Amino acid sequence: MTEAASIERGSLRAWVLAARPQTLPVSMVPVAVGTAIAAARGGARPPVALACLGVSLLLQIAANLANDVFDFEKGADTAARLGPLRAAQAGLLTPRAMKVGLAVALALATATGLSLVLVGGWPVLALGALALLSAVAYTGGPYPLGYNGLGDVFVFGFFGVVAVVGTAALQTGAYDPVAFAAAAPIGALSTAVLVVNNVRDHETDVAAGKRTLVVRLGRRFGVAEYAALMLVAYATPLGLVGARAASPVVLLPTLTLPFAVRLCLAVAEERGAKLNARLRATAKLMVAFGALFAAGLYLGVR
Repeated sequence: MTEAASIERGSLRAWVLAARPQTLPVSMVPVAVGTAIAAARGGARPPVALACLGVSLLLQIAANLANDVFDFEKGADTAARLGPLRAAQAGLLTPRAMKVGLAVALALATATGLSLVLVGGWPVLALGALALLSAVAYTGGPYPLGYNGLGDVFVFGFFGVVAVVGTAALQTGAYDPVAFAAAAPIGALSTAVLVVNNVRDHETDVAAGKRTLVVRLGRRFGVAEYAALMLVAYATPLGLVGARAASPVVLLPTLTLPFAVRLCLAVAEERGAKLNARLRATAKLMVAFGALFAAGLYLGVR
């Protein structure tokens, strides 16, 4: 029995599949890192951190639903799909139902984000509106970001800079240079997850007219981009120590470096559905790196 055949159409299990819970820990990492910096500065505010976490999770779910339904409608998800099962493509949820679910997720993210607007004012309102729009525009709308080679920039910007710096600033009331630096490895690893996906789907994306950077510049570029993003992630803690912005304890994430090297080699060598395991492994690496980085920042920021 296939996975799709074991799931009842329109069921709670179908909705859980569409929300892609396995991706949600990745959206928690930026909030954890930003909060660690705030705590190191003596400015942690748990209610604000929880609101940031809620917004991050809800926007991730909204983006997942949008990607599922819009990729299906644009013909990017077909029977030839190499990645994990998608709800719309498998007929488990109708496009109309998924768009209703998307609207609900966006509404909940908006409601949660309003408490942050009270803390941070109009800049938070502007960034929140842009984040809501981008969650849909990544694969939907007249100029979908993911179909025009802008997905990498979007992921780095929102899951790195906006999420980390915003979480820290909302708690401390100041824009911290360390937070901007700390955003680089988190944005890089978030983007690396996307790159594995794009390398795997290179051929099917070409057929669907989805012009990711890997489609535009080739598979070899995608492999090189993945390695470069790993380099950024592991070089940043060294930079923080070198700049005397943090003590050597911030180098804790280097414990995961051997795992990262193995992933770089595997992404270069493997193709097709075999990369699904590397996609999951990259997400796990981000969580492990993020947890160690957050601990190092909390203990070592000066």
